[in-house]
Amino acid sequence: MKKRIVIALGGNALGNTPEEQMEAVRVTALSIVDLLEEGYEIAIAHGNGPQVGMIHLAFEAAHASEAQTPAMPFPECGAMSQGYIGYHLQNAIINEMRKRDIHQDVVTVVTEVQVDPQDPAFLEPTKPIGSFCSKADAEQLTALKGYVMKEDAGRGYRRVVPSPKPVRIVGIGAIESILASGHVVIAGGGGGIPVIAEGPTRQLKGVAAVIDKDFTSAKLAEELCADAFLILTAVDQVAIHFGKSDEKWLDHLTLEEARAYINAGEFAKGSMLPKVEAAMAYAASGPGRRALITSLQKAKEALSGHTGTWISE
Repeated sequence: MKKRIVIALGGNALGNTPEEQMEAVRVTALSIVDLLEEGYEIAIAHGNGPQVGMIHLAFEAAHASEAQTPAMPFPECGAMSQGYIGYHLQNAIINEMRKRDIHQDVVTVVTEVQVDPQDPAFLEPTKPIGSFCSKADAEQLTALKGYVMKEDAGRGYRRVVPSPKPVRIVGIGAIESILASGHVVIAGGGGGIPVIAEGPTRQLKGVAAVIDKDFTSAKLAEELCADAFLILTAVDQVAIHFGKSDEKWLDHLTLEEARAYINAGEFAKGSMLPKVEAAMAYAASGPGRRALITSLQKAKEALSGHTGTWISE
Protein backbone atom coordinates (compact mmCIF):
# COMPACT_ATOMS: atom_id res chain seq x y z
CA MET A 1 0.00 0.00 0.00
CA LYS A 2 1.08 3.57 -0.66
CA LYS A 3 2.20 5.62 2.31
CA ARG A 4 -0.09 8.56 3.02
CA ILE A 5 1.34 11.96 3.91
CA VAL A 6 -0.26 15.27 4.77
CA ILE A 7 1.77 18.33 3.82
CA ALA A 8 1.39 21.76 5.44
CA LEU A 9 2.82 24.37 3.08
CA GLY A 10 4.40 27.41 4.67
CA GLY A 11 4.13 30.98 3.41
CA ASN A 12 7.35 30.62 1.40
CA ALA A 13 5.48 28.23 -0.91
CA LEU A 14 2.99 30.95 -1.90
CA GLY A 15 3.27 34.54 -3.08
CA ASN A 16 1.66 37.79 -1.95
CA THR A 17 0.17 38.71 -5.33
CA PRO A 18 -1.42 36.59 -8.08
CA GLU A 19 1.73 36.97 -10.20
CA GLU A 20 4.09 36.07 -7.35
CA GLN A 21 1.90 33.15 -6.37
CA MET A 22 1.76 31.63 -9.84
CA GLU A 23 5.56 31.55 -9.94
CA ALA A 24 5.88 30.31 -6.34
CA VAL A 25 3.46 27.41 -6.80
CA ARG A 26 5.21 26.39 -10.02
CA VAL A 27 8.35 25.81 -7.92
CA THR A 28 6.32 24.21 -5.12
CA ALA A 29 4.79 21.76 -7.60
CA LEU A 30 8.23 20.36 -8.44
CA SER A 31 8.72 19.09 -4.87
CA ILE A 32 5.13 17.82 -4.59
CA VAL A 33 5.38 15.82 -7.82
CA ASP A 34 8.76 14.45 -6.75
CA LEU A 35 6.93 12.90 -3.80
CA LEU A 36 4.17 11.57 -6.04
CA GLU A 37 6.85 9.82 -8.10
CA GLU A 38 8.07 8.23 -4.87
CA GLY A 39 4.62 6.65 -4.53
CA TYR A 40 3.08 8.71 -1.72
CA GLU A 41 -0.62 9.52 -1.34
CA ILE A 42 -0.69 13.26 -0.75
CA ALA A 43 -3.07 15.68 0.94
CA ILE A 44 -1.99 19.33 1.00
CA ALA A 45 -2.94 22.16 3.33
CA HIS A 46 -1.66 25.73 3.14
CA GLY A 47 -1.74 29.14 4.76
CA ASN A 48 -3.66 32.16 3.45
CA GLY A 49 -2.53 35.14 5.53
CA PRO A 50 -1.63 37.63 2.79
CA GLN A 51 -4.35 36.37 0.45
CA VAL A 52 -7.31 36.51 2.83
CA GLY A 53 -6.14 39.93 4.01
CA MET A 54 -6.02 41.14 0.42
CA ILE A 55 -9.56 39.89 -0.25
CA HIS A 56 -10.89 41.38 2.98
CA LEU A 57 -9.24 44.74 2.28
CA ALA A 58 -10.60 44.85 -1.28
CA PHE A 59 -14.19 44.37 -0.11
CA GLU A 60 -13.72 46.86 2.73
CA ALA A 61 -12.46 49.49 0.30
CA ALA A 62 -15.20 48.79 -2.24
CA HIS A 63 -17.91 48.91 0.41
CA ALA A 64 -16.56 52.22 1.75
CA SER A 65 -16.51 53.86 -1.68
CA GLU A 66 -19.55 52.25 -3.30
CA ALA A 67 -22.63 51.71 -1.18
CA GLN A 68 -24.01 49.04 -3.51
CA THR A 69 -20.96 46.79 -2.91
CA PRO A 70 -21.74 44.64 0.12
CA ALA A 71 -19.37 44.17 3.03
CA MET A 72 -18.04 40.63 2.92
CA PRO A 73 -18.11 38.53 6.13
CA PHE A 74 -14.77 37.07 7.09
CA PRO A 75 -15.72 33.37 6.67
CA GLU A 76 -16.65 34.12 3.05
CA CYS A 77 -13.29 35.82 2.52
CA GLY A 78 -11.63 32.65 3.82
CA ALA A 79 -13.65 30.54 1.37
CA MET A 80 -12.59 32.79 -1.51
CA SER A 81 -8.94 32.47 -0.53
CA GLN A 82 -9.22 28.68 -0.46
CA GLY A 83 -10.54 28.63 -4.01
CA TYR A 84 -8.02 31.17 -5.30
CA ILE A 85 -4.96 29.49 -3.79
CA GLY A 86 -6.27 26.00 -4.50
CA TYR A 87 -6.75 26.85 -8.17
CA HIS A 88 -3.15 28.02 -8.51
CA LEU A 89 -1.76 25.02 -6.61
CA GLN A 90 -3.76 22.37 -8.43
CA ASN A 91 -3.05 23.97 -11.81
CA ALA A 92 0.71 23.98 -11.15
CA ILE A 93 0.72 20.38 -9.87
CA ILE A 94 -1.36 19.10 -12.80
CA ASN A 95 0.92 20.83 -15.30
CA GLU A 96 4.02 19.35 -13.68
CA MET A 97 2.42 15.88 -13.65
CA ARG A 98 1.67 16.17 -17.35
CA LYS A 99 5.32 16.96 -18.04
CA ARG A 100 6.23 13.70 -16.31
CA ASP A 101 3.37 11.64 -17.83
CA ILE A 102 1.70 11.07 -14.43
CA HIS A 103 -2.03 10.44 -14.72
CA GLN A 104 -3.68 11.57 -11.48
CA ASP A 105 -6.18 14.27 -10.72
CA VAL A 106 -5.78 17.14 -8.26
CA VAL A 107 -8.82 18.68 -6.58
CA THR A 108 -9.35 21.48 -4.08
CA VAL A 109 -11.97 20.97 -1.35
CA VAL A 110 -13.36 24.17 0.16
CA THR A 111 -13.13 22.98 3.75
CA GLU A 112 -15.06 23.92 6.85
CA VAL A 113 -13.37 23.19 10.18
CA GLN A 114 -15.44 22.92 13.33
CA VAL A 115 -14.26 24.80 16.40
CA ASP A 116 -15.54 24.88 19.97
CA PRO A 117 -17.62 28.01 20.71
CA GLN A 118 -16.33 27.73 24.30
CA ASP A 119 -12.70 27.86 23.17
CA PRO A 120 -10.92 30.43 25.39
CA ALA A 121 -9.59 32.09 22.22
CA PHE A 122 -13.03 33.62 21.66
CA LEU A 123 -12.61 35.60 24.89
CA GLU A 124 -9.31 37.13 23.76
CA PRO A 125 -9.06 37.81 20.01
CA THR A 126 -5.44 38.07 18.94
CA LYS A 127 -5.24 37.56 15.15
CA PRO A 128 -5.00 40.91 13.27
CA ILE A 129 -6.85 41.20 9.95
CA GLY A 130 -7.70 44.00 7.56
CA SER A 131 -6.30 47.50 7.23
CA PHE A 132 -4.80 49.92 9.74
CA CYS A 133 -6.93 52.84 10.92
CA SER A 134 -6.85 55.71 13.39
CA LYS A 135 -8.02 55.45 16.99
CA ALA A 136 -11.13 57.49 16.15
CA ASP A 137 -12.02 55.21 13.25
CA ALA A 138 -11.35 52.15 15.40
CA GLU A 139 -13.77 53.43 18.05
CA GLN A 140 -16.37 54.05 15.36
CA LEU A 141 -16.00 50.52 13.97
CA THR A 142 -16.39 49.09 17.46
CA ALA A 143 -19.55 51.13 18.00
CA LEU A 144 -21.09 50.42 14.58
CA LYS A 145 -20.01 46.82 13.92
CA GLY A 146 -18.90 45.45 17.26
CA TYR A 147 -15.36 44.80 16.02
CA VAL A 148 -12.56 44.27 18.54
CA MET A 149 -9.87 46.76 17.56
CA LYS A 150 -6.30 46.76 18.92
CA GLU A 151 -3.27 48.98 18.43
CA ASP A 152 -0.67 47.16 16.33
CA ALA A 153 3.03 47.97 16.78
CA GLY A 154 2.57 51.73 16.67
CA ARG A 155 1.21 51.62 13.11
CA GLY A 156 -2.45 52.19 13.95
CA TYR A 157 -5.42 50.09 14.95
CA ARG A 158 -6.57 46.86 13.32
CA ARG A 159 -9.45 44.51 13.80
CA VAL A 160 -8.49 41.33 15.67
CA VAL A 161 -10.36 38.02 15.60
CA PRO A 162 -10.05 34.85 17.68
CA SER A 163 -7.75 31.97 16.73
CA PRO A 164 -9.44 28.84 18.14
CA LYS A 165 -8.09 25.29 17.88
CA PRO A 166 -9.64 22.92 15.30
CA VAL A 167 -11.95 20.22 16.66
CA ARG A 168 -13.08 18.38 13.53
CA ILE A 169 -12.55 18.53 9.77
CA VAL A 170 -15.99 18.80 8.14
CA GLY A 171 -16.16 16.62 5.02
CA ILE A 172 -13.31 14.30 6.03
CA GLY A 173 -15.09 11.36 4.39
CA ALA A 174 -15.01 13.05 0.99
CA ILE A 175 -11.35 13.97 1.43
CA GLU A 176 -10.58 10.35 2.38
CA SER A 177 -12.41 9.08 -0.71
CA ILE A 178 -10.40 11.33 -3.03
CA LEU A 179 -7.13 10.08 -1.57
CA ALA A 180 -8.23 6.44 -1.63
CA SER A 181 -9.12 6.85 -5.32
CA GLY A 182 -5.50 7.70 -6.07
CA HIS A 183 -5.74 11.46 -6.46
CA VAL A 184 -4.16 14.49 -4.78
CA VAL A 185 -6.38 16.62 -2.55
CA ILE A 186 -5.89 20.20 -1.33
CA ALA A 187 -7.93 20.79 1.82
CA GLY A 188 -8.07 22.88 4.98
CA GLY A 189 -6.60 25.90 3.21
CA GLY A 190 -5.82 28.82 5.50
CA GLY A 191 -6.70 26.67 8.50
CA GLY A 192 -10.16 26.06 7.08
CA ILE A 193 -13.35 28.09 7.35
CA PRO A 194 -14.13 28.09 11.09
CA VAL A 195 -17.67 26.96 11.92
CA ILE A 196 -19.54 26.21 15.12
CA ALA A 197 -22.43 23.79 15.61
CA GLU A 198 -25.64 25.34 16.92
CA GLY A 199 -28.99 24.04 18.16
CA PRO A 200 -30.41 20.53 18.55
CA THR A 201 -29.69 19.63 14.92
CA ARG A 202 -26.10 20.92 15.14
CA GLN A 203 -26.40 23.41 12.28
CA LEU A 204 -23.02 24.73 11.18
CA LYS A 205 -22.47 28.49 11.21
CA GLY A 206 -19.36 30.38 10.08
CA VAL A 207 -17.62 32.59 12.63
CA ALA A 208 -15.15 35.46 12.26
CA ALA A 209 -11.97 33.70 13.32
CA VAL A 210 -8.70 32.38 11.92
CA ILE A 211 -7.51 28.86 12.72
CA ASP A 212 -3.76 28.32 12.62
CA LYS A 213 -3.07 26.33 9.44
CA ASP A 214 -0.45 24.13 11.13
CA PHE A 215 -2.96 22.96 13.75
CA THR A 216 -5.62 22.33 11.10
CA SER A 217 -3.06 20.41 9.04
CA ALA A 218 -2.22 18.28 12.09
CA LYS A 219 -5.92 17.57 12.64
CA LEU A 220 -6.29 16.66 8.95
CA ALA A 221 -3.35 14.25 9.24
CA GLU A 222 -4.84 12.77 12.39
CA GLU A 223 -8.29 12.18 10.87
CA LEU A 224 -6.80 10.76 7.66
CA CYS A 225 -4.55 8.40 9.70
CA ALA A 226 -1.54 9.63 7.75
CA ASP A 227 1.73 7.72 7.90
CA ALA A 228 3.55 11.02 8.32
CA PHE A 229 2.73 14.70 8.74
CA LEU A 230 5.09 17.17 7.03
CA ILE A 231 5.35 20.84 7.92
CA LEU A 232 7.32 22.55 5.15
CA THR A 233 8.91 25.84 6.09
CA ALA A 234 11.92 28.04 5.24
CA VAL A 235 14.58 25.99 7.09
CA ASP A 236 15.80 22.41 6.69
CA GLN A 237 15.66 21.59 10.41
CA VAL A 238 14.50 22.89 13.78
CA ALA A 239 17.23 24.54 15.83
CA ILE A 240 17.81 25.45 19.44
CA HIS A 241 19.79 28.59 20.36
CA PHE A 242 18.78 29.79 16.90
CA GLY A 243 21.02 32.56 15.50
CA LYS A 244 23.51 32.28 18.39
CA SER A 245 27.09 31.04 18.48
CA ASP A 246 25.99 27.72 20.04
CA GLU A 247 23.16 27.16 17.51
CA LYS A 248 22.29 23.46 17.21
CA TRP A 249 20.21 21.80 14.50
CA LEU A 250 18.08 18.85 15.59
CA ASP A 251 17.49 15.56 13.78
CA HIS A 252 14.86 14.28 16.20
CA LEU A 253 12.78 15.47 19.13
CA THR A 254 10.74 13.41 21.55
CA LEU A 255 7.56 14.98 22.90
CA GLU A 256 9.25 15.35 26.28
CA GLU A 257 12.27 17.10 24.77
CA ALA A 258 10.06 19.39 22.68
CA ARG A 259 8.03 20.41 25.75
CA ALA A 260 11.25 21.19 27.65
CA TYR A 261 12.55 23.39 24.83
CA ILE A 262 9.20 25.19 24.60
CA ASN A 263 9.26 25.86 28.35
CA ALA A 264 12.78 27.23 27.94
CA GLY A 265 11.55 29.68 25.27
CA GLU A 266 13.61 28.16 22.46
CA PHE A 267 11.02 28.58 19.69
CA ALA A 268 9.71 31.94 18.51
CA LYS A 269 6.01 32.47 19.10
CA GLY A 270 5.21 33.80 15.63
CA SER A 271 7.53 31.44 13.78
CA MET A 272 8.68 27.96 14.83
CA LEU A 273 6.59 27.54 17.99
CA PRO A 274 3.20 26.81 16.33
CA LYS A 275 4.92 24.39 13.93
CA VAL A 276 6.52 22.44 16.76
CA GLU A 277 3.26 22.46 18.74
CA ALA A 278 1.28 21.21 15.72
CA ALA A 279 3.85 18.47 15.07
CA MET A 280 3.59 17.46 18.73
CA ALA A 281 -0.22 17.36 18.52
CA TYR A 282 -0.06 14.92 15.62
CA ALA A 283 2.66 12.77 17.20
CA ALA A 284 0.59 12.53 20.40
CA SER A 285 -2.64 11.63 18.56
CA GLY A 286 -1.85 7.92 18.16
CA PRO A 287 0.81 5.25 18.57
CA GLY A 288 3.66 5.33 16.08
CA ARG A 289 2.73 8.70 14.60
CA ARG A 290 5.58 10.96 13.47
CA ALA A 291 5.76 14.52 12.23
CA LEU A 292 8.53 16.06 10.16
CA ILE A 293 9.58 19.71 9.94
CA THR A 294 11.81 20.61 7.01
CA SER A 295 12.08 22.86 3.96
CA LEU A 296 10.06 22.48 0.78
CA GLN A 297 13.21 21.87 -1.24
CA LYS A 298 14.42 19.09 1.09
CA ALA A 299 11.10 17.25 1.58
CA LYS A 300 12.13 14.18 -0.43
CA GLU A 301 15.52 13.96 1.30
CA ALA A 302 13.94 14.46 4.73
CA LEU A 303 11.43 11.64 4.22
CA SER A 304 14.42 9.43 3.38
CA GLY A 305 16.06 10.39 6.67
CA HIS A 306 18.83 12.64 5.32
CA THR A 307 17.69 15.94 6.86
CA GLY A 308 14.72 17.50 8.65
CA THR A 309 13.57 17.21 12.26
CA TRP A 310 11.31 14.30 13.21
CA ILE A 311 9.04 14.65 16.23
CA SER A 312 7.58 11.53 17.86
CA GLU A 313 6.87 9.90 21.22
